Amino acid sequence: MLDDTIAAIATPLGEGGLAVVRLSGPRTLAVADRCFVPLGRSSPKPSAAPTHTLHYGRIIHDGRRVDEVMLAVLRAPRTYTREDVVEITCHGGLLPAKLVLDAVLRGGARLALPGEFTKRAFLNGRIDLAQAEAVADLIQSRTELALRAANEQLEGKLSRRVNQLRDELLVTLAHVEAHIDFPDEDIAPDTQEQLVQRLERGVAFMDDLLRTANEGQILRRGLRAAIVGRPNAGKSSLLNQLLGHDRAIVSPIPGTTRDTIEETANIRGLPVVFIDTAGLREARDEIEIEGVRRSRATLDRAELILHVFDAAEPLTPADANYLAEFAGKKRILVRNKTDLPAILGSETLRSAADARSASSVTPPDRVQATGEETRMPGQPGQPPIVDVCCLTGAGLEALKDAIKDLVWSGEVNAEMLPVMINSRHQDALHRARTATQRTLGVLCADEGLELAAMELRIAVNAVGEVVGKTTTEDLLDLIFSRFCIGK
Repeated sequence: MLDDTIAAIATPLGEGGLAVVRLSGPRTLAVADRCFVPLGRSSPKPSAAPTHTLHYGRIIHDGRRVDEVMLAVLRAPRTYTREDVVEITCHGGLLPAKLVLDAVLRGGARLALPGEFTKRAFLNGRIDLAQAEAVADLIQSRTELALRAANEQLEGKLSRRVNQLRDELLVTLAHVEAHIDFPDEDIAPDTQEQLVQRLERGVAFMDDLLRTANEGQILRRGLRAAIVGRPNAGKSSLLNQLLGHDRAIVSPIPGTTRDTIEETANIRGLPVVFIDTAGLREARDEIEIEGVRRSRATLDRAELILHVFDAAEPLTPADANYLAEFAGKKRILVRNKTDLPAILGSETLRSAADARSASSVTPPDRVQATGEETRMPGQPGQPPIVDVCCLTGAGLEALKDAIKDLVWSGEVNAEMLPVMINSRHQDALHRARTATQRTLGVLCADEGLELAAMELRIAVNAVGEVVGKTTTEDLLDLIFSRFCIGK
């Protein structure tokens, strides 16, 4: 694959001032020579130009001028991919960029696959796999905190810690295999104690990394928070207040929202995907039936429930049933319309929630996160109650604090950002931890060094998967297929 020269439009499609077409590969400069005509008496062709220089000229396709461009020549190895790279800056818009790309492809390049430029950077040793994933996180970040976390990982701070862990395990494996090669020499008690201590430090280190998995996943993909409640409780008004603009239609007529509405907001630095759902009640027509069905499907996938109540209305049997239904979810009870005379008090709502939570058999201190159960902070069975007024915005800041406190363990601080692992890292470290624990058990029980070495190799390989020192083509294809074309 690295023998090919690839090309793609590296900027988003659509109208704009400029667009960039990127090339990388062994024949990059030759391809550029075929389609680029420099303007100026002494302007060289791309193949004769010094590295890291910018040149003015035209792109020619089938003998016709396509566009006036600036062409940057970047010679290996001082490039993103460690290959020869050319970046052509043309006028923005769908057609100019497409025609420039067509000229490059006609000149001998092929269209790049999603993430292929970054994949080449990994294969050529410029970055490791954790840093490559950080590139995608950087592009997709939706809050400043997520952006900072991606930059920390791109700088290699997570990779350095993982490599340190892998080196420690490799040293232990070397000691064990040395004693296998020389069976006449028993492991001295003090040496075995040192090996056990090194493995215990490794387990503790993995535990520290695994504790960041939930926060890392929230930063990368956002937290899904469903806004639910009876019709006309103020769900759409709450969504608009949290977003800071009118996104959902607000009407005094119950049942206005027929479909789910999703929007992302920055809540105390965390990306939260709020979903406004159709009011929960017995549907009266086919459209409302479908809206309620979609609401139910959204609730199944949501990691947080904002259960909205009308403080000016009494608690109904339906409200009590929904309190029991959502008792297995992380949730916040929101008393809306607190500017009106209160009929539903906080104590009444608390008593109803506690009674319904006690009758629920589903453990309420767990939520579903990327296929695995992740323990979340907070006391099971006692959801926080927050009073708001969506008409005036009162209580909204307290609600944002409650959301952050419920899903984020402790303060959001800079020390956590460099090591926030993703779900792939989490899976690899779980396997490494299990194998390391088995190694400890074998050594302490004196069950044979061959078995200890086998388990330790599993641990080393699993840790290596995080940074790509142990990998497969299928894994690489899965990771880089999620990138955008041109990156």
